Amino acid sequence: MNNDTNEPINNAIELASRRDFFAKTGMFSLGALAFTTLGHSTPGLANTTSTSTSDDIIILNAALAHEYQAITAYQVGAESGLLQQGVFDVAVKFQGHHKAHANVLAKTIEKLGGVPVTVKSVAEYEFPLSKLKSQADVLHFAAGLEQSAASAYLGALPKFHNKDLISAAGSILGDETMHWAILLNALGEDPVPNAFIG
Repeated sequence: MNNDTNEPINNAIELASRRDFFAKTGMFSLGALAFTTLGHSTPGLANTTSTSTSDDIIILNAALAHEYQAITAYQVGAESGLLQQGVFDVAVKFQGHHKAHANVLAKTIEKLGGVPVTVKSVAEYEFPLSKLKSQADVLHFAAGLEQSAASAYLGALPKFHNKDLISAAGSILGDETMHWAILLNALGEDPVPNAFIG
């Protein structure tokens, strides 16, 4: 149940994919992740700094679209039957965090006079469901989404016209980063592979 832009996953969400995040209207594309690992990629949003409330609304809607996508991705993972109970519980918890992010983003968009993007169906995301064959596949998929989200929020912070939005986006960035680290740890990988988020 996500919205606008669809950007998926994996570890190869490198500079090219990150640049794509900013390739559409000049804002960060939180929802346009990049199915690099599982084989599907989607364009991101453009690389422009906001100069007005309407630009901020575009950025916030991109973020909201991503949160809807993440909610849907975690639902797909939870319903896959591939997750052990402890991992399932964490996935549902993370999905709850994304629902909270989405709620705050939608209310902020409305408060600023904008119209929040609407939720998409699972099919519209074109997730690489046929490649999700194990718990590890689901965790890699989710970790890639979280990594991309953290990078997108990081890139968006200096772009806001309304500087009051920076702390809220920064708080969500912190949560996405924690999710990413926990998922990497669950995979037996280094949960903090670099000193900086790129």
